Amino acid sequence: MTNEAFDTSTRTGDAPAGQRMRLVSYNIQTGTTTSKFREYFTQSWRHVLPTSQRMENLPQIADMLAEYDLVGLQEVDAGSLRSGFINQTQYIAERAQFPYWFHQTNRKLGKIAQHSNGVLSRFKPSQVSDHKLPGTIPGRGAMIVRFGGDKHSLIVVIMHLSLGKRNRIRQLEYVSHAVSEYKNVVIMGDMNCAPHSKEMEVLLEGANLLEPEPNLSTFPSWEPKHHLDHILVSPSITVEDVSVLTHTYSDHLPIAMSIRLPETVQFDTD
Repeated sequence: MTNEAFDTSTRTGDAPAGQRMRLVSYNIQTGTTTSKFREYFTQSWRHVLPTSQRMENLPQIADMLAEYDLVGLQEVDAGSLRSGFINQTQYIAERAQFPYWFHQTNRKLGKIAQHSNGVLSRFKPSQVSDHKLPGTIPGRGAMIVRFGGDKHSLIVVIMHLSLGKRNRIRQLEYVSHAVSEYKNVVIMGDMNCAPHSKEMEVLLEGANLLEPEPNLSTFPSWEPKHHLDHILVSPSITVEDVSVLTHTYSDHLPIAMSIRLPETVQFDTD
């Protein structure tokens, strides 16, 4: 386990049995707004250089996420030139007053870019582990966050998958194996594939998961047509609602879910 940015210094959050949790998964594209496909080319410089837009969007993203209990972030920067050397996961956590945060940097391009995933939590994890996902091109990863210390733990996985189908299948086989022994699992992230794809079948069947709502379009944010962002849960977890949020700070829209945990899930306490 790596915990280079795991902060437990502020306060402890304890979840009683049957706790309701509000989740959100968001690919923030490092806080860069895209409103047309051609901007991926005409404004590609924004992905390597700092912009005032990114600095304006970041606090708004943090304020939007402040109402949630557990947040999975993709395409955050861990502190480089383009982000003004700001660790975006840390910035969002501190502004939104999340006591626990962790980032995983999967592609390090020196001072130019630090491609990362992030997790923010109001409850204290018992373990956070960093997993490099398989693929022909390195740079994809998953974070596995554990709440509790026995077989009834809540396991939360945050990940960002590859663009290629073969790599995604390998990556989801890896994740399925990693969580297969647990009964209470939440997996969320930008999976770059649709609910009924072969890749998703690998994950849903291999990890015994459900997709509560398979028709939520999250990409592109300015005219959403594709369901690429997902929150999946074990059958033991009650889903109370799930929705796509209409916040266009990125080229993806965030997906949110409210769940209720089984009474057997016991969180760590201090």
